Amino acid sequence: MGLGGDARWTLVTGASSGIGAGIARDFAARGRPLVLSARRVERLEALAAELRARVPVEVVPADLAVPCAADALVAAVEARGVVLHTLVNNAGFGLRGRFATLPAGDQAEMVAVNVMAPTVLCRLVLPGLIARRAGGILNVASVVGYLPGPNMAAYYASKAYLLSLSEALYEEARPHGVTVTAVCPGATATEFSARADVDGTKRFTGNVMNPEAVARQAVAGHLAGRAVVIPGAANRAAVLGARLMPRWLSRKVVARLQG
Repeated sequence: MGLGGDARWTLVTGASSGIGAGIARDFAARGRPLVLSARRVERLEALAAELRARVPVEVVPADLAVPCAADALVAAVEARGVVLHTLVNNAGFGLRGRFATLPAGDQAEMVAVNVMAPTVLCRLVLPGLIARRAGGILNVASVVGYLPGPNMAAYYASKAYLLSLSEALYEEARPHGVTVTAVCPGATATEFSARADVDGTKRFTGNVMNPEAVARQAVAGHLAGRAVVIPGAANRAAVLGARLMPRWLSRKVVARLQG
């Protein structure tokens, strides 16, 4: 199979572990060739070696916290002759703590990865999808995008942005045969919780999904043309509750969960 042509190439950012790796495996099982991107090259190469038994795989490392990294990633993909059919914006991380005390640089890096990078990647990839009237974008947001987030203020806000952007782009792209989907998982058993320092908090006890289940529902929902996918009945109930709860009360509830 060539790099261009009619191959339905999928670019997955943050593909080295967790939900990103699960999404890559799901697309591979569907016969979709892949471009895998993340910071950790060894993990990417290990996943690529696993998936090359099924589909062609290209590895393009990138650190999306670095200025212009998203532009460089797309340029590197295009330089290999890959024509993208699907973009998966999965890369992201969280930080727990008071906004006024968390290091400003760390928060700026998080916003660069969670907000700026997917925005730039969507802008670079979407015109080609529209021109070809095929394919789509799958953005990994979160159920926390429906809530204000005391003690994780910038992270919650970043996911609210990505959810809002995705829903708007869904309406803009749909008339052109292109689907933009936001998947909004809840607590998931990935490395996110350790990096965000939320292990042991009330939000990460009890209903914690495995990343493979989240990935499976995310890909299926996207391919079915859905604007928003919320994996798991408990998470869908939580979002419904967030919509019905007064904002003043949801702020207090989240502050206790993230305390």
